[in-house]
Amino acid sequence: MNDTTKAVKTVRVEVWSDVVCPWCYIGKRRLERALERFEHAGDVEVVWRSFQLDPAFPRGARKPVPEMLAEKMGATPAQVRTMQAQVTALAAEEGLVYDLEHSIMVNTIDAHRLTHLAKKHGLDGQAHERLLRANLIEGQTLDDAETLVRLGVEAGLPEDETRRVVGGTAHLDDVEADIREARELGVTGVPFFVLNRAFAVSGAQPAELFLSALRQAYEAAAPPAR
Repeated sequence: MNDTTKAVKTVRVEVWSDVVCPWCYIGKRRLERALERFEHAGDVEVVWRSFQLDPAFPRGARKPVPEMLAEKMGATPAQVRTMQAQVTALAAEEGLVYDLEHSIMVNTIDAHRLTHLAKKHGLDGQAHERLLRANLIEGQTLDDAETLVRLGVEAGLPEDETRRVVGGTAHLDDVEADIREARELGVTGVPFFVLNRAFAVSGAQPAELFLSALRQAYEAAAPPAR
């Protein structure tokens, strides 16, 4: 009897992202919209990887994002408001109601450690979603231990394990490995998407571009060995 079973190709999408990055949340939504239209969405695996927009930002320090941007860019408060309004408008097109005026900049290393715990439980996508929403829409502070524990639990993680991870240093090596790998790939900003280590999409591109990249990656993918 002939084996008529068709070998299934797969597409692995690795996403380097920071949980305080407004463009990363927009990019996440656009990728999701592309996946809704992709004919082989069931054969796509999305893997979230850590990246820090400002790894030198002091741990324990907290600064309102408008103030941080004004200092970093040498911009006036009015210029920052205009820039944030533009990003907020683009986010609204993706159904995201940003409140960037009340978002707080922190060092995100502990939040990223939490996402790696989530990855162990198959919940990395849910954790990234919850953390992005917490910072960019709800104005929550992502270096506060109790906040991180609560957000982890809301993403589906067990509370006891979440509390142990947040209170310690677990998964620090995983975060550093992601950042090191991003550097080796030449990533200088996020979001950054790598499909099957063969195609890359830089930035929060339109959903149509993501859809085209998914189709290219799928067509180029080798079927699994039999």
